[in-house]
Amino acid sequence: MTNDKTKKAASPDGPYDVAYFAKKHRISNEDAKEIVEKYGANRKEADKAGRRISA
Repeated sequence: MTNDKTKKAASPDGPYDVAYFAKKHRISNEDAKEIVEKYGANRKEADKAGRRISA
């Protein structure tokens, strides 16, 4: 049986889970939420934005 958070974070088709994305990039939940809402399922662009903020 899988954990729902792990399943959301590992899904390559949908958007990131906000808490997972914030932890991954070491950014605030508010910043992560804005990025996830802006880029949706485009994980490549969301990761780029997360790296820019965390730098």
